[in-house]
Amino acid sequence: MPDHPLGRAAVVPVASLLLGGLTAYAQGFLPDALAPVANSAWAWTLLAAVLVAWARPGAGLAAVLGAVSLVFLVVGYAGASHLRGLTYDPTRFGAVGLVVGPLVGVAAAWLRSTGVRAALATALLAGVGIGEGVYGLTTVAETTGVGTWVAACVVALGLLAVMLARRLRGALPVAIATGGTVAVAAVFVLAYRALG
Repeated sequence: MPDHPLGRAAVVPVASLLLGGLTAYAQGFLPDALAPVANSAWAWTLLAAVLVAWARPGAGLAAVLGAVSLVFLVVGYAGASHLRGLTYDPTRFGAVGLVVGPLVGVAAAWLRSTGVRAALATALLAGVGIGEGVYGLTTVAETTGVGTWVAACVVALGLLAVMLARRLRGALPVAIATGGTVAVAAVFVLAYRALG
């Protein structure tokens, strides 16, 4: 694996494309209770955040890599779907990736910090997980089961708990992380319902 930050950054789009393709196939072999995880916003957000965090870029490059990763995840998914004889138009979620990807990338980079930056990063990433978990449990659980949505909430709450225990000190960062998580989750649910 490359050690130079730009070498690591170059891995992010390739890995994103491959992982996006893998998620299309994963829908066919994951157990029914977890099949929706292969096509969920929180899982793709988690993949993009992990890839960007692994690359260890500064905030500027992290913003670019976050967008690139989410767009390439969607393109990989669309390509693999096409190979499977299915039709998937990546336009809408590719555009979403361009808009939210920079935020995800910066959040992934800021998770290594402390204070307000770490609190904002935690709020965004945990809020997406909880938001999709709540959306799934209240909107689509009848047709998808609850496993994926419970897992999203558990992973997101785990991130929040770890950050509160290890990186966030003082009233302001704790308030930003907890209140921000709730706010991001609420916005996510409203936005996802609007996307239909």
